[in-house]
Amino acid sequence: MEDEELEKIKQRKLQEMISAQKEMQEQSQVSVLELDSTNFDSTIASNNLVLVDFWAEWCGPCKIMHPVFERMAKKYREIKFARVNVDSNQPIAQKFGVQAIPTFIMFQGGQEAKRMMGAVGEPGIHMIAKKFLNIN
Repeated sequence: MEDEELEKIKQRKLQEMISAQKEMQEQSQVSVLELDSTNFDSTIASNNLVLVDFWAEWCGPCKIMHPVFERMAKKYREIKFARVNVDSNQPIAQKFGVQAIPTFIMFQGGQEAKRMMGAVGEPGIHMIAKKFLNIN
C-alpha cells in the first residue's frame, strides 16, 4: 500500500517538474525581434499588434528601458515586441518621424496606432499593452 502511494507522489512530482520546465522554456523563447530594412515592413504587416522600440546604443534611457521591454515581451505574448536601432536604420526612423529616443510606436494592422516617447518604464508599457488588448 505504501509503495503505491509513494509511486503516485513520485509521478505527481515528476509531472509538476516537467510542467515547470516547459513553462520556463516557453518564457525564455519569447524574445524581442531586431528590425531593419529587410524585415521591418513584413513584420509590421504580418502581425496584428507590434510594439516597436526605437533606440540607440549611446542612449542612457534606452539602456534603462531594454530589460523592461524584454520583461513586457514575456508578459504580453499577444503583442510582437521589436526594436529598431535608429543609428543603423535611419530611413525607418525618418519614415516615422522619430526625433527623440526612446520612442515606442504601437502598430495595429500594419498602421501606427499610438506613440509614446521617453523612458516610460513598466507603467507606460503596461498602459499601451492594456489599451490594445482591452484589459482593465
